[in-house]
Amino acid sequence: MKKKSFKEATKSLFLKYTVVPILILIILFTLFTIVIFHLKAVYDAKQSGEQIKERMTDVYEVYQGEIKKMAGSALVTKSLNYHDDINLVYEDFYNFNNKQDVKSSFFLVDVNDVFVASTNKSNNEVNEGILNHIIPLLEKYPDDLLSLVEKTNFSHGQASTITLGTAVKQDNQIIGYVIYMLYEEDFQRLIFGEKTDIAVITDTYNHIVVTSNEIVQGLMNKFQPEKLSHSKVQIENDTYYMNQTETADNTFRIYTLNNTETDKVVLILYFIFIGITCAFLFILLRILAEKMSRRNAESIDKLLIAVDQLKKGDLTSYVEIHTGDEFETLANQYNTMLDSLNDLLNRNRELSEIRKVNEMKILQSQFNPHFLFNVLETVRYTMVSNVDKAQDIILLLSSLLRYSINQNIDQVILEKDLNYTVDYLKLHKMRFNERLHYSLEIPEEIKEAYIPKLLLQPIIENAIKYGYRHQTTLYIWIKAKVVGSDIVFSVEDDGGGMEAQQLADIQKKIQAAENNQVGIGLYNTHRRLRLQFGEKYGLEIDSTFNQGTIVSIIVPYLKGEEHHV
Repeated sequence: MKKKSFKEATKSLFLKYTVVPILILIILFTLFTIVIFHLKAVYDAKQSGEQIKERMTDVYEVYQGEIKKMAGSALVTKSLNYHDDINLVYEDFYNFNNKQDVKSSFFLVDVNDVFVASTNKSNNEVNEGILNHIIPLLEKYPDDLLSLVEKTNFSHGQASTITLGTAVKQDNQIIGYVIYMLYEEDFQRLIFGEKTDIAVITDTYNHIVVTSNEIVQGLMNKFQPEKLSHSKVQIENDTYYMNQTETADNTFRIYTLNNTETDKVVLILYFIFIGITCAFLFILLRILAEKMSRRNAESIDKLLIAVDQLKKGDLTSYVEIHTGDEFETLANQYNTMLDSLNDLLNRNRELSEIRKVNEMKILQSQFNPHFLFNVLETVRYTMVSNVDKAQDIILLLSSLLRYSINQNIDQVILEKDLNYTVDYLKLHKMRFNERLHYSLEIPEEIKEAYIPKLLLQPIIENAIKYGYRHQTTLYIWIKAKVVGSDIVFSVEDDGGGMEAQQLADIQKKIQAAENNQVGIGLYNTHRRLRLQFGEKYGLEIDSTFNQGTIVSIIVPYLKGEEHHV
């Protein structure tokens, strides 16, 4: 069978499977839309119910507290007994009422059916209802807070929907009654604006306190919709999703309803839109198939040519693709890889040179003729006075030479390098005696970590070389600590330190990308660490004139096999 080119295969597959994603899109979008509309109806109903419940609870609790406060008020007791200071009672009521979202009418009635205080004095029908219906209930249950859901019309066009009342007692005897009638229109404002088609608040017997739509009112002002399922009801031939919740004290029920018929109309419009869009996409995709396959084939050809040149060793075989798609991303990644490869080769080349120079500098600076002459002179004088000490010096020198000239190892265990460092310091100690003091504070848990070989030696060498310029005694402290995933070494001395300008010059040379002064051992150490581990690692120098110098060395905390990374 003849193999198709990438261009032909792309075009064939593109056209073959155009219909499949469109069909899948229609099905998924249909299901998604249905689910979203259902979830939105449920969510809006629940959220609206919770918000209305919270407001209703706040209103009811505030009025409960206020009516209990008024019933226990000495001012109310005095007004009922002597019909005195009634203006102060009115003042207390209006101070409270003006702050409420749901306002009310207030009545204070004594046991002789006299309205001591009333904000609706001229409405005889209301007064008769209180005397003939409300007060008998308060007399029957004198220790309870009356909560009654019934509509009361006032002469100024307002109506109340909830009546709250309680008996006022003095020495366990009823002396009067406090009554609040909460306005219906304020409750309607309480439920207005929620994301639900109908909101209904009822008492536990489903007597309607307030509703945003009067079509839900049944016989005896009760809310009794026809249930189709657990969460769906039918009202006047329309189907609604219904959410029900209750206040914490079970005094009121809140029903929020969303019309599902509205969702059906919106769904039909969505389906028409989807059909038109999919038909347009099908035609458009067929037109674009040829262009897309041709352009992609050109991008693939460019990439193949570049890869072939790279295989032949051409490290400059960059590719330029500006298609704005994955092929451009792939080309950019290829170019980035080529940059990284070139950078890695350059870094490895530089690292190799730095290692060679570093090893040469270590041998030259550590065991140059001058150093060996000093050590041998020390041996010569010591042979006369202390043969055993002279033998120790020779053994230390032999061990140091053997460790230093072993160029096959680049990474060593910290404990091993510390042993070398201690031997190096001991050799200087034998030379300077009490003029040199040193201490090591290295945590045991990091002694098994891997570090670059001869890491601390150049720093200690500098401390000894320059520390005696202005003094005869030198102290050196060598410390280490773990900081996150790194180890921070510090070599501190109490030598003469450096002036600010001298310190700035050295720091600048160390941070430079290139430094032709290969004699600077600090630069070689710093550059070696950066090339090997990254930009966050290397040396940091801090020095104060006439006080001393601190050199910090930051390396990664490599455990076990990690040192091979």
